Amino acid sequence: MNHKRRLLAGGAMVASLALMTGLTACSSDSGGDAEAPLEDSYVVATDTSFVPFEFKEDGEYVGFDIDLINAVADEAGFKVDLKTTNFDGMIPGLQTGTFDIAIAGMTIKPERAEKVDFSDPYYKSGLRIGVPIDNEDITSVEDLEGKNIATRLGSTSADYINNNIEGAKAQTFEQLDQAYLAVQNGTSDAILYDAPNVAYYIKTKGEDSLKMVGELLEAQDYGIAIAQGNESLVKAIDKALSTLKENGKYDEIYQKWFGEAPPSDD
Repeated sequence: MNHKRRLLAGGAMVASLALMTGLTACSSDSGGDAEAPLEDSYVVATDTSFVPFEFKEDGEYVGFDIDLINAVADEAGFKVDLKTTNFDGMIPGLQTGTFDIAIAGMTIKPERAEKVDFSDPYYKSGLRIGVPIDNEDITSVEDLEGKNIATRLGSTSADYINNNIEGAKAQTFEQLDQAYLAVQNGTSDAILYDAPNVAYYIKTKGEDSLKMVGELLEAQDYGIAIAQGNESLVKAIDKALSTLKENGKYDEIYQKWFGEAPPSDD
C-alpha cells in the first residue's frame, strides 16, 4: 500500500515538474518574440545646412526634418537628443553607436540599407541642375558632359555625376553653401543636387545669380535612418509617420516649409 502511494506521489511530482518545465519553455518562447521597449530618448543626427530640411536660424536648428522628427518622437513617446554632423559622417556614426537615428534628407539606397535600417519613405525628391543666371549653354543634363559640377560630398548626386554624365567631374563639398558659391564664383559650371534644396537656395539666396534648368532627374525617396538591430524603434517610427499622415500633422509641416500641400501618393 505504501509502495503504491510512493509511486503515485512520484508520478505526480514528475508530472508537476514536466508542467512547470513546459510553462517555463512557453514563457521563454513568448519572451523571445516580444519587442524591446523604447528608450526614453535617442540621439538623433542631423545635418548642419540642408535647407529647407535642416539649418540654423537664430541659434536654433529648424527645418522640415527637424519638425518632422520632433513630431514623430512625440507620437512614438521618446525624446530627441539632437546632434549635428556632416552628412558623410551619419552612417558611420549609426554603425558605431554614436547616433541612434539620423534624418537629413537621406535617400534610401540598397548600399545604405546594408549598413543601416530605414523607415518608410517620408519625402519624394529628385535631382535638379542649377547654373549661373546668365548661362545659356546648359539647359539639360546632356549639356553637363565634360563640365565641372558642384555637389555634396557623399551624396546621391555625386554618384549620379560619376556614373551617368560622360567626362564630367564631380566637385564635392562638405557644406552645401560652398557648392553654390563655387557656381556663383565660376569655379564650377553647375550644381546638381536635391531638387527642393536647389529651389530653396535660389529662392532665398541666389535669385539674382542662379537659375534652375532641365527636368527633374532620378526620383528618390528620403527615409529616416536607424542603427541596425532595433526593430522596435523602426516599427515605432513607421507607425508614427503613418499616424502623422492620417491626422494631418504631416501635411501641416509640409505646407509650412514648402508652401504647398504634399503630392498625392497615387
